[in-house]
Amino acid sequence: MSQFAPYEVHECRGVLRVYSDGSIWRSTEPSFKVPVHDDGSVLWKDVLFDPVNNLHLRLYKPASSSTKLPIFYYIHGGGFCIGSRTWPNCQNYCFKLCSELQAVIVAPDYRLAPENRLPAAIDDGFLAVKWLQRQAVSEEADTWLTEVADFGKVFISGDSAGGNIAHHLAVRLEAGSPELAPIQVRGYVLLAPFFGGTARAKSEAEGPKDAFLNLELIDRFWKLSIPIGETTDHPLVNPFGPDSKSLESVKLDPILVVVGGSDLLKDRAKDYAERLKTWGTKIEYVEFEEQQHGFFTIYPNDEAASMLMLVIKTFISENSC
Repeated sequence: MSQFAPYEVHECRGVLRVYSDGSIWRSTEPSFKVPVHDDGSVLWKDVLFDPVNNLHLRLYKPASSSTKLPIFYYIHGGGFCIGSRTWPNCQNYCFKLCSELQAVIVAPDYRLAPENRLPAAIDDGFLAVKWLQRQAVSEEADTWLTEVADFGKVFISGDSAGGNIAHHLAVRLEAGSPELAPIQVRGYVLLAPFFGGTARAKSEAEGPKDAFLNLELIDRFWKLSIPIGETTDHPLVNPFGPDSKSLESVKLDPILVVVGGSDLLKDRAKDYAERLKTWGTKIEYVEFEEQQHGFFTIYPNDEAASMLMLVIKTFISENSC
């Protein structure tokens, strides 16, 4: 019998390759090679939050603060397949969030697909929030965090796949997040949330072929991350799929949904916001004209990214009372 060398079946942004024999190669380098802008105005450190899976989160706080600060989770994107809290684009954006929002930033990692398919990433997001609850009640809590953190003002944000995770956390925890007491989640920020479905949305079907997140890559991410044998109407992918739990009667904390006008995910995000608003959720939808997927981390100093920061800051302020 002749032996054939394994060949590449899937490739994602140069940092993940899946081969025909099931083997996987991951780069130790990030796909976004930009310099880290650490000017000392923000302090940061890594913490192990899940020893079983060796998962860490990165904490950020202003170098000087005289008051207790809100806590803002930033869950990175990458189609559930790539990305990390350690990537420079993620770290730079967390520096910016910390400085401009004057908040403690919590940036957790989560298990990636295809080695760990959904719901692993969503379960890990929940564990990252439960870690914060332990910090709020433990006599051995980390004073680096507790001396500045206001556990009564927690906001959970996610970027792309992280936005999907944030949505599922919102549904699981429901309004007021009673199971996290004394932690109180005040709202969720979904940045270009990564949702899908078997029926193409108009923005997917007619969006630019050269988009930063194009349709081919969207399909590849889903193929690698959803449970084997399932479709993109799986409840973890499509919040309104045929087998998804109805959200009509679910009480949710306030939600901010942000998307770029040229993002292929735009229509799904807009539909999500419109449906939840009809069902009584306090939800705001903000679309940045002509902006692509992830514009705020790719071009963090552009006008659109600066405007977004003001929108987030207003959302935090309005829901902190």
